[in-house]
Amino acid sequence: MAFRFQRRIRLAPGVRLNLGKGGLGLSVGPRGASLSVGPAGVQGHVGGPGTGLAYRQRLDGRDIGESSGGRQKAAPPNDRGDSGRGDCSHGDAAALEARLAEGDSVPLRLEIDESGQLHYFHDDGTPMNDAEARIIRRHAEASLREQFQAHCDRLNAEIEGLGRLHEETPSPESNGYEVSEFDEAPPPPFQPLSPVWWHALVPPARRRREARSARLKSEFDERYRAWEWRKAEHDAAEFSRYQRESDGVWDDPQAMEATLRERLEEIDWPRETLVDFELGSDISTIAVDIDLPGEEEMPDRYWAMPPKQLKLSPRRLSATRQRELYRDHVHGIAFRVLGAVFARLPGVKEARVSGYRQTIDPATGSESDQYLYSVKVTREQWERIGFDNLEQIDPVAALEAFTLRRDMTKTGIFRDIEPLKLV
Repeated sequence: MAFRFQRRIRLAPGVRLNLGKGGLGLSVGPRGASLSVGPAGVQGHVGGPGTGLAYRQRLDGRDIGESSGGRQKAAPPNDRGDSGRGDCSHGDAAALEARLAEGDSVPLRLEIDESGQLHYFHDDGTPMNDAEARIIRRHAEASLREQFQAHCDRLNAEIEGLGRLHEETPSPESNGYEVSEFDEAPPPPFQPLSPVWWHALVPPARRRREARSARLKSEFDERYRAWEWRKAEHDAAEFSRYQRESDGVWDDPQAMEATLRERLEEIDWPRETLVDFELGSDISTIAVDIDLPGEEEMPDRYWAMPPKQLKLSPRRLSATRQRELYRDHVHGIAFRVLGAVFARLPGVKEARVSGYRQTIDPATGSESDQYLYSVKVTREQWERIGFDNLEQIDPVAALEAFTLRRDMTKTGIFRDIEPLKLV
């Protein structure tokens, strides 16, 4: 059974494209964002919903400035799963062709289904008909292909990244906390309304202008005071954390627990992971229990871009490759957790990290915890790792250099082990 310590952390995955059981999900144009096709190719638009403001950027990465264009509508993903027939309110294909020929920009949304097919939608989520989709492809095929290929490369890089989680592990020497600056700019300086010459001849008009200027000054003062409060609260929180991570992490259990929790939560975890930990009685040791993702959460395919089609083609990963990817990923999790412990808790001299997953007994149908590995590492051993060359390190072999309990085949088939206990 797992330790079930009192200090449990839920490490949520970072913001990533969906590679789960529902298949590949790409929706270019969530709330506050959309695409448009026009003379400049395919462009992305991102803005604050309801503000009427938008930031526009070419999808090849070149900034094209700002726009105060019209409101962008948010729409839920279409449930039909095909390109379908568009609503007549959007006009027919001829009208779309005419708009593009005249140099207009046409907002649209794109979605990729789990088979890699691209589907076209109007900005409000209504699917385009086949004729409209053909027109979009004809006017923007090169831009769409370029963006598709970049998306394909990102997906495959994320798959490979599951096995390279350890490469971002900090050196144990990087244990100081860097204070975060308050990044919100203050309100623009107040500019009083300039007097108008003829107001000297019309006192009521002068008084109205003075009253308006005073009201604007009062509103500015209120905004500035609110900004000062936010900055003061931010600076106070950062100073408190700096003190905790500079002094408290040496001998204050509460400071140590809070610091480790925050550091683990800051890591961009690819899959949801649960971590329990407990400090030893003399706080120089720590035990960590990791509820690992299951093998079923690993991707079972990678993606390719056919040379003459606007789609992504899934390529099945072999069972051996899936197990190898899982093996590298779960060992990388232990490596990252050890890195957080030794970098942020300078008083800890020894760490014991164990990883388990939930399995179903086929005979009874009951769920149980299967420990995959348990490793004991001293700070002295950890400091021998070359943190300047982590891309050359195999996390599986790295854990084998320490005191390790693990029963695993070369291709990543695990058998139960008894985890190390915190003495």
